[in-house]
This record gives sequence, structure tokens and C-alpha cells, in this order.
Amino acid sequence: MVDKKYSVLMSVYYKENPKFFKLSIESMLHQTLKPDEIVIVKDGKLTEELDRVIDYYVSHEPNQFSIVALEKNLGLGLALNEGLKECKNELVARMDTDDISLENRCELQVEEFIKNEKLSIVGTMTDEFYDNPNNIVTSRIVPTKHEDILKFSRRRSPFNHPTVMYKKSMVLGCEGGYHDVKRKEDIDLFGRMLNQGYIAMNIDKSLLLFRSNEDNFERRKSWNNCKSYIAVIYNFWKKGYSKTSDLIFVVISQVVMCLCPVWLLKILSDRFLRKSYRD
Repeated sequence: MVDKKYSVLMSVYYKENPKFFKLSIESMLHQTLKPDEIVIVKDGKLTEELDRVIDYYVSHEPNQFSIVALEKNLGLGLALNEGLKECKNELVARMDTDDISLENRCELQVEEFIKNEKLSIVGTMTDEFYDNPNNIVTSRIVPTKHEDILKFSRRRSPFNHPTVMYKKSMVLGCEGGYHDVKRKEDIDLFGRMLNQGYIAMNIDKSLLLFRSNEDNFERRKSWNNCKSYIAVIYNFWKKGYSKTSDLIFVVISQVVMCLCPVWLLKILSDRFLRKSYRD
């Protein structure tokens, strides 16, 4: 039987915005189904401002927060593994330090795990904004059914990483959890899990507000980002997860993304990778 208790897992490093970090924490504290604990991984030394945010919450709700301090920056995937080991509950909700979860997000996800105990991962859609969370510009829509999620994973991430809730034992039981894959650790992990028979779904609702900006486009079109993406799908191809046509598609699309200007990348993203809020 699935327990309604769940942990929240966050990782923060020195470049994060303290104001956004606080808003993110607040959105998890005000869930309709309140988390049993919030585990925050300090991925290396932080700024004084970020440390003050953490100290504030720990002092005001000491029984709610568990802090994992890493001596050096490991990167998101490996930092999350360290935090995941410290989570005391089987159900773990991921949360990024600059996004905002809707208040009923986690309650709805826990309900899905209760309805289907075979589930390993439950994600949701996201609404994206730039400066004002009340001004939604696009949405990232992902497949909802397991079969479609599995097919989608051959080329792209079938989940919005900050929205997922998953079972701790199943993540760590899949080759040790996250691997050291820069910026593509979620695609790598979830692709491995899906192709090893783990069952997943996405709720057909946008339950998280994703903070986007032009820097995101710059990072997405960087060669290091594109090369990492290709490397993950190439590894899937070697394992038989992805077809040759999938690999060719990813290589071509990533090279185009790397070469095209930001203004064109925005148009392509809105046209093929996102759904306009006006739609």
C-alpha cells in the first residue's frame, strides 16, 4: 500500500537567485497535501544570500527541513543522488529552485500512485513564464500514457523534470539513479528506467510554473548542451532503446539548434517543442 507521505528533493548551487529560491520553497510548503520533509542539497559552497534563505527556513521549521551539504559542486544529477539517499519517504517530489508548483500538484500525484501501485514516475505538464508568473507564454506538453511516453523517450525527454514525483527505491535501483550527464541527467535516467520496464504516466494538467528566459535559449543552443544530448541518445541507440532514425533525427536537430540564432530558436521552439498559451 502506498503511503501518502512524501519528501521534496531540491538541489541549489551558488548561481541561483535567492528570491526565486524562496518562492520555490514557499510553493512546496503550501501544498494542499503538505510534504513530510523537504531535503535541500547544497551543491558546493553557496552565497551568503542563499545560505540565509536556508537558515531562515531551518530555524522556523526545523522538523520540516533536512540539509545535505556537499563540499564541492557535483552537478545536478550526482547532487540529487546524494539528496535522494537522505529522503526518508518512498515517494519523492522533485522541485527546482526557480520554479513554482501549483498548490494541488503533489496531492494529485500522490493520488495517482495510490490508484496504481505499479507506477514509478508521475509527471505533469508545465506552463512557462519569463518575469511574471501570471503571464504564461508557452506550455510544454508531454505524453500522458505509458506507451506514448516510452516512444517519446527515444528522442526527447518525456517528462518535465521539475514536475516529477517518483519512487526512491526504483530510481536508485536503476543503475544507481542519476548518472553524471551534464544538463541531460533527466533524459538519461528516465530513458533507462522506461526501457527497463518501469511504469510511468503524466497528469494532463499544468501543475508547475516554469521560469524561462533568454539565457535558457543560449544554454540550449550551446555546443556542450547539444553534444550531451546527442551522447545520451547515442547511448540509447547502442543499447537498442532508440532506432537509427531516432539517432539521425536527434543529431540533425541538435546541430541545427547549435547553429541557428536565438531569435530563430525561439520560433522553432514555440512551433515544434512548445504550445503557445494562446493556443
